Amino acid sequence: MAPGKALRAAIAVPGTTPVVGVFDLLSASIAARHYDALFVSGFGFAASHYGLPDIGFIAWPDVVSFVQRLRLAFPEHHLLVDIDDGYVDVEVARHVVRALEQVGASGVVLEDQRRPRRCGHVAGKQVLPLPDYLDKLDAVLDARTDLVVVARTDATDEAEMARRAAAFAATDADAVLADGIPSTAAIRRVVAEAAPKPLVFNQIAGGRSPALSLSDLTALGVGVAIYSTPCLFAAHRAVDDALTRLRAEDGRLPAGSIGVAESQGLLEPNLGRRPVPAPRRESVPGRGARAGAT
Repeated sequence: MAPGKALRAAIAVPGTTPVVGVFDLLSASIAARHYDALFVSGFGFAASHYGLPDIGFIAWPDVVSFVQRLRLAFPEHHLLVDIDDGYVDVEVARHVVRALEQVGASGVVLEDQRRPRRCGHVAGKQVLPLPDYLDKLDAVLDARTDLVVVARTDATDEAEMARRAAAFAATDADAVLADGIPSTAAIRRVVAEAAPKPLVFNQIAGGRSPALSLSDLTALGVGVAIYSTPCLFAAHRAVDDALTRLRAEDGRLPAGSIGVAESQGLLEPNLGRRPVPAPRRESVPGRGARAGAT
């Protein structure tokens, strides 16, 4: 099945589909053992590839190259890609969509921010006039063949979020994302305005939106939950802790850490063999998680 068609089918299943943000091939290798859908987060990509905040530094050829490497390593996973504002220009946005489809992306998220852009959960965001964004969205929709397209608004006023969600739902976009929704009441309102298109909800630690479980989101009518940064933030904490211990122990490697064999065992399946099954864990509600994984 074509990647876009496969993701579209997964989203159509009742419940909330979890999509986990990854920032490099190592984090993707771990996430792929637990979840079927991976998200190329602009926040994570800017941090890992450039060491910069998510304020518009990403170059589209770097994203295409990264997605190509992801697809080679994970031929069966859904790959949803954040393309920010389409890299400003409408023709660039069209070209990027065609390039990502050729390298195997499953879908893209296109936002309505104007430059200078910001992470969706920080202050200072500005949005394009709605007609300007809809022109860009129409161009992207025209350029795709199979790719899932998620139309995203970064409006901060709840009434404007709802207005734009309704406008996006009237297009051929596959789903609607309103980033930084501040409350469950606002989620219900945007879900209603986006219908019949599924609402995509972006969860990020320390962000503007409430922390909700997949069961909570399903009850609210949310179709997809993106977890943008758990891998990135976990790596941040773990690396800092590991080097703090190394320094405290006079450079002696601590016992019980990941070793060569375990690391090799994680990466060898990326050569093209079937993935190593993840350790069995307690199941969680929702869809898209691998059997026995959290």
